Amino acid sequence: MRLSSFLPNPNHNLTFPPYSLPIPARRSFSAAVIVPDLPASRLPMAGLLNPCPRAVRSETAISEEDRSHTMMEYLGKTRAVSDDLAILISHLEYACKRIAALVASPFSSELGRRPADGEVTASSSGRDAPKPLDVVSNDIILSSLRNSGKVAVMASEEDELPVWITDDGPFVVVVDPLDGSRNIDVSIPTGTIFGIYNRLVELDQLPVEEKAQINALQSGNRLVAAGYALYSSATIICLSFGSGTHTFTLDRSTGDFLLTHPSLRIPPRGQIYSVNDARYFDWPTGLRQYIDTVRQGKGQFPKKYSARYICSLVADFHRTLIYGGIAMNPRCHLRLVYEANPLSFLVEQAGGRGSNGKTRILSIQPFELHQRLPLFLGSLDDIHELESYDDIQQKVDPGYAV
Repeated sequence: MRLSSFLPNPNHNLTFPPYSLPIPARRSFSAAVIVPDLPASRLPMAGLLNPCPRAVRSETAISEEDRSHTMMEYLGKTRAVSDDLAILISHLEYACKRIAALVASPFSSELGRRPADGEVTASSSGRDAPKPLDVVSNDIILSSLRNSGKVAVMASEEDELPVWITDDGPFVVVVDPLDGSRNIDVSIPTGTIFGIYNRLVELDQLPVEEKAQINALQSGNRLVAAGYALYSSATIICLSFGSGTHTFTLDRSTGDFLLTHPSLRIPPRGQIYSVNDARYFDWPTGLRQYIDTVRQGKGQFPKKYSARYICSLVADFHRTLIYGGIAMNPRCHLRLVYEANPLSFLVEQAGGRGSNGKTRILSIQPFELHQRLPLFLGSLDDIHELESYDDIQQKVDPGYAV
């Protein structure tokens, strides 16, 4: 049977905003600028025509032919990706397109609002009230995974327990369907995080609930693939299959995700830390000492660090992956299974490190689906310097509202 018969229908009715500029016949990922026919004296300065993207590429120059790969072309040429895994990724790609369109819609703000305690959740006509956007996103992903026929178990932030989908699916998917959904009202970037494991076939004789739970609680060391989608000014999917980290950007004119950052490498050291500084006086002594040291330029790297914080995990992590530095939450807040593990897998494949402040994230064995922990992600040298300080995990939670 042909592989294409398993892929999502590309003609599904998805609407993306049209480009206002004509699309050139040949795709290119260089920073192209269309310059009108003006006298030389009226042309902008040359510096304004060269934005010089700062994303770190692999040491080897990437040819124009390599840059124009769609995600499906890339999967077809990657030996580490089986046909079954390619089919699964294509359905996740399709789900992310649907969520991107939903997040960008004029009604996303209302969908993103959860009902307050005691608020009526049905309309006066008797119809169910709209679901919050993160629940809708969860439904979209679950539907796509069911349609793929390749997933046995899905474990999600939105579900109390893992969902058993099919007995013969070769994969297990853990997912945060819409990270940062509380920021929808103010158009701050949001994202989807996912990790993929092989199904543990040795558990097939166990009861459904038990084998679903154990399959979902595999350690990060067993990940087959991981990724995130970023819904921002561009829609981006970042993927790793255990042999490098690669970023694809949605071309809205064609609906294709195009390879824009192959073999992405995080700088060994950055100059940015990302954390909620308002919590400074609740931090343990070691973390305050580290932050005080690096922002004064007195650490192992003799330059003053800057703070950048969006309060959207995918967005803060994506910037850290591109520029280097550290993105962190020192309290037991972020989830190990479907946030910390996939992102740690991605940053390690890009040359960085994921840590809880003491231990490598991917070596931690989960004991429950929604287990929380401190999380520090970023450049290898920065994480090692941070870990050299004692007492950087915030063990006391004063009960923050957000």
